[in-house]
Amino acid sequence: MHAAPALPPGITQGASVEGITEYHLSNGLRVLLFPDPTKTTTTVNITYLVGSRNEGYGETGMAHLLEHMLFKGTPAHQNIPQELTEHGARPNGTTWFDRTNYFETFNGTDTNLDWALNLEADRMLHSNVLKKDLDTEMTVVRNEFEMNENNPATILEERVFSTAYLWHNYGKSTIGARSDIERVPIERLQAFYHLYYQPDNAVLTIAGHVDEARTLALVAKYFGAIPKPERVLTPTYTEEPAQDGERTVVLRRVGDAKVVMIGVHVPALAHPDGPIAGVLGDILTNAPSGRLYQSLVVTKKAGHVGSDATDTREPGMLNFVVQAPKTADLDDIEKTFVGVLNDTEAHPPTKEEVERSKTKLDSRFDLLLRNSERLGLFLSEYIAAGDWRLAFLTRDRISQATQEQVDAFARTYLKPDNRTIGLFIPTDKPDRVDVPAAPDIAALVKDYKGSALLAQGESFDPSPLNVDKRTVRGNLEPGIKLALISKKTRGSIVNASFNLHFGDEQNLRGKDTAATLGAEMLMRGSARHSRQQIADSFDKLKAQVRISGGPTGTRVGIQTTRVNLPAVLQLIGEVLREPAFPASEFEALRQERITSLDASRSEPQAVAMRNQSRITHPYPNGDVRYVPTLEEEMEDLKSVQLDDIKKFYNEFYGASHSEFAAVGDFEPEDVEKNLSTLFKGWTGKQTYARVAEKYKEIPVVHQKFDTPDKPNAVLLAFQPVKISDDDPDYPSLVLANYMFGGGFLNSRLAVRIRQKDGLSYGIGSYMSAPPVDDSGMFFSYAISAPQNSPKVQSDILDELKRARSDGFTQQELDAAKSGWLQSRQVSRGQDGELSSRLATEAFWGRTMQWDANFEARVFALTPDQVNAAIRKYIDPAKISVVQAGELSKMSSDAPAGSGAGAGK
Repeated sequence: MHAAPALPPGITQGASVEGITEYHLSNGLRVLLFPDPTKTTTTVNITYLVGSRNEGYGETGMAHLLEHMLFKGTPAHQNIPQELTEHGARPNGTTWFDRTNYFETFNGTDTNLDWALNLEADRMLHSNVLKKDLDTEMTVVRNEFEMNENNPATILEERVFSTAYLWHNYGKSTIGARSDIERVPIERLQAFYHLYYQPDNAVLTIAGHVDEARTLALVAKYFGAIPKPERVLTPTYTEEPAQDGERTVVLRRVGDAKVVMIGVHVPALAHPDGPIAGVLGDILTNAPSGRLYQSLVVTKKAGHVGSDATDTREPGMLNFVVQAPKTADLDDIEKTFVGVLNDTEAHPPTKEEVERSKTKLDSRFDLLLRNSERLGLFLSEYIAAGDWRLAFLTRDRISQATQEQVDAFARTYLKPDNRTIGLFIPTDKPDRVDVPAAPDIAALVKDYKGSALLAQGESFDPSPLNVDKRTVRGNLEPGIKLALISKKTRGSIVNASFNLHFGDEQNLRGKDTAATLGAEMLMRGSARHSRQQIADSFDKLKAQVRISGGPTGTRVGIQTTRVNLPAVLQLIGEVLREPAFPASEFEALRQERITSLDASRSEPQAVAMRNQSRITHPYPNGDVRYVPTLEEEMEDLKSVQLDDIKKFYNEFYGASHSEFAAVGDFEPEDVEKNLSTLFKGWTGKQTYARVAEKYKEIPVVHQKFDTPDKPNAVLLAFQPVKISDDDPDYPSLVLANYMFGGGFLNSRLAVRIRQKDGLSYGIGSYMSAPPVDDSGMFFSYAISAPQNSPKVQSDILDELKRARSDGFTQQELDAAKSGWLQSRQVSRGQDGELSSRLATEAFWGRTMQWDANFEARVFALTPDQVNAAIRKYIDPAKISVVQAGELSKMSSDAPAGSGAGAGK
């Protein structure tokens, strides 16, 4: 235990649970401090207890629209996106039923913390909520509305909620009604802001690299002077009556997949039954043992099942969703779906099912608790649900849940008359459910103390030179390159990356599909354990393991704890070296992939990205670098055989050319010993030579693809660049791109197309180049309403011409250098990202000295160098453009401004 900090005047200490301490200001602001000495980054998150639940008639979407407006600046902070970029922050804002939150993660310096708290205190009361900004931001939010309209599953969920709720605002989507977004008077938005954005309606969370005494002094300095408001907030009081019959809603739109969704009313999260919703949802939908998964996916009736509980302050919903190919029998799926829910009464959840789901959910929470950056944001949901301590209380309630509780929950809330799937079915004897009200949360959490504190870690400097100094490198048979950083971490967490490389340009020909499916099959069963047993084992070991890959290699991502690392590595060794490739799992995977491809046929982003990749990879069919058409990929999936996968594995898999990098709490000698034992002698039969990606000049193309009934269009503009990352000009291109289309809403593209004109929700660009090969790429992207796509295209090219003709100023350069360098430091401060980076550098034979040298080259750049580079390499006349959207609205003479936008 550490000594409590001396408290500034006007601040009192409240509850403290598992390393998180609450403080109170006299104006009503609550402050949560969560110091984590292992972090070099700090996350500041402020949660306002206002969301779509608080909106009145004609105000739908107002909370979300206001969230956007708070990035428009204050008199003291006139350009918030620029400030966020200059401080290298990872920021955003989000809105949901019960809350709105704003956060920024940044390099944990005193200067950055002072700036962030000053910013959040200032925009609490002094944000520019002005008519001129609303006029452009309204179209930005409308564009976000249209983006959601592209997704049939998202719209179906909105329809289910609006049908399930007759009176309560949870039945209205947070994005709001299009008419309300377009017509809301600025006076109502300003009144909404002044009513709810006050200290007594907010919770400030500061997590990560935190000096408690200094932080509280800054909180007192910036927030303490804000007066407590005189107005009194009126609590929402609408209660949804018990549902009196099964309801059905039918959505008819263009699409390529069929979706069935069933929602049931459940209690608020704070109610004793609240957390059980997540347990039951997982029991019914988890892969591969979930009852809906077994009945629908394994039988090939559908390709995906899932569940989601809203976890709200007032009684909410538990939703189940099934996605199937366009050719599926929807009546049969609905019958099977309903049958599984009905069967829970005759066949209650078993003890094994309950314990499996509890273990899985407990593992997820435990790993989250060890990550102060994520936990700070995660607490927003529980703050919104009533109190931050509900997070720990929910964890405890899940851990203590019994089979009898889950059975009682299913019997109570899965009743037919409490479901919403669509049709109204008259019944003589309604079987209604009275969902209990939320309890007195203050009394519920008053004496809650929580569990013991996790182990604390060390402060770690993520500068390139210190990373190199702390890295233990080596080589193990049969060819594993090691990069290990042992350091104390919060909760003794370990992050690791294990990359395998195999094959060459010739022996990999025509093997893309078998290789890709083979990588996905590795976690679906070994010689000694089934897929479910593997998943259960990793959950019990508090581990998250992800395996993915393609024809040239396989990647394993690992997160676990020090005590469990040996057992996790042992199981990974079994998964990699003893795969069983079960036939049933192969067929399930094939069906999942086919369903996913079917769903992407008319999805603008998928269509645009595939065709852009085909243009920039002009290789013959069969080449490992070839990008197939959707029809070709579908045919490959249907024709590939399980024996093809087994043959590929037997010929190519091995650790002869691999890298293993780990960052966290472990002993390097133990890891080396384990890896030597697990992978010694594991070699592939086929030769290996890295498949190069050399520069290929392509003809300039302008293509448009029709995706009917999609209110959102996607535009991709790109140019191959003959350059590698070692080229002397590459640092100049990286910084030029950062100013042109990088950063956070402060690039030239974002300022013009999103901030000024309100045409695009997502707009930006990137510049990439690999080591050794000269296959660089300049790439710009935007989403917009289809009728605004021609204007977006012309604006991108116009800004590119302006960058080449006018160049960038010294002031722009200085701000960009600061933001870019700090963002690199933030990235290295994340152990998962750092382990991945170390593995990649080991592959290329580099150390972090390369990063240090590269950053020094960027820091030394002059405007003349940057401007010369963009003029030399990027040419608007060589930019190709691919667009996907509703062609009837994408003509150059279509009216602009009738459906564009952007948002958080």
